[in-house]
Amino acid sequence: MDRHRDRKNRRAKGAGLFARFMADREGVTVIEFAVLALPFALLVFAILESCVSFAAQEVMANATDDVARQLRTGELSSADATETKVKQLICDQLQLIVAKDCPGLMVDLREVGTFQQAARLGFRINGSQIQLTDGGADTNPVVLAGGEMSKNVLRVFYKWPVMTDFMAKTMSNMSDGTTLHFASAIWQSEPF
Repeated sequence: MDRHRDRKNRRAKGAGLFARFMADREGVTVIEFAVLALPFALLVFAILESCVSFAAQEVMANATDDVARQLRTGELSSADATETKVKQLICDQLQLIVAKDCPGLMVDLREVGTFQQAARLGFRINGSQIQLTDGGADTNPVVLAGGEMSKNVLRVFYKWPVMTDFMAKTMSNMSDGTTLHFASAIWQSEPF
C-alpha cells in the first residue's frame, strides 16, 4: 500500500512539475528567439545576397552603357577599342564591388550589318562556360568595333560569385557556383 501511495505521490509531483513548467513564462522569449533565429538569419542573408547581386548587375549595365556611349560618339575610336581597353573601362567601374582586375569578365563587341542581325545574337550556358551564338551557330567572342554610322553590339558577361553557401544552389546558374550577370547595348554610331 505504501508503494501504491509513493507512486501516486510521484505522479502527482511529476504532473505538478510539468504543469509548473508549462505555466512558467519566464523563458518563453529565449525559446521563441531560438526557434525563430535561424529562419530569420536565412531570410536576412537571402535578402542581402540578392540586393548585392542586383546592385552589381546594375553597375555592370551602367558601365556597359557608358562604354557604348563612348564608342557611339567617337570619344573612344574603333582603333582604340581593343579587348584590353574595353575590359579596363568596364572593370574600372566594377572594381567598387568586384575583385581586382575583374576575374570572370568577358566582353564581345562586334559590328553588325542590321539590327535584325543583332537580334539574332545570343548565348547559352554550358556548365561553367558561356557559349556565344549567332542565329544558333556557335561563335567566339571578338572585340571589333565599326566606324562612324556603323551598327554595333556590345555584350558584357560577368561570373558573379555567390557569397553565402546556402544560397549557391538557388542563385547560381553555372556549374561552378557562380551566377551569370549580363548586359548589352546596341547602337548606330554617330557621324564623327
